[in-house]
Amino acid sequence: MIDVKQLLFEICGDGRVFDDGVDLLDEEILDSLAMIDLFTELEETYGVVIHPTRVDRELLRTPDGIAALIADAQKDGR
Repeated sequence: MIDVKQLLFEICGDGRVFDDGVDLLDEEILDSLAMIDLFTELEETYGVVIHPTRVDRELLRTPDGIAALIADAQKDGR
């Protein structure tokens, strides 16, 4: 199982990723460069390919949304 919050912390270096209800975009924790790092790490480590231009931006607002995105990609075999 992927610990999304830990992964985000490693990428962003911001402990607020562990806060309940944090909005990663509004708080500017997950910026465009961090998103690229996130997508690259998911592909390299978990074999999950997520195309940034096809992602519903709302799913990137929370760690739970990102976890759902990963689960869908794994289920679809992307």
